[in-house]
Amino acid sequence: MKDYICLATFTYPYEYFVLRLKFEDAGIRHYFQNETLIGLIPLSSVAFGGIRLMVHPSYISKAKEIIDSLNDKSSHLRIV
Repeated sequence: MKDYICLATFTYPYEYFVLRLKFEDAGIRHYFQNETLIGLIPLSSVAFGGIRLMVHPSYISKAKEIIDSLNDKSSHLRIV
């Protein structure tokens, strides 16, 4: 897990729900660091640096493509 790279940071779990589903469908190896802790204590997100999307290095380009497609202004599945 130490080789994984942080691609994005989120404040609350609802912000990346669609992204998680897209990554699972694409078979991208990833995890969300601090997810459980912030889920239990939501107002602590800033104190712990948010929820970090950690992606395996071999899936970085595919993960970036998915993130970019969801950040497109015309996408109805935009991430917050």
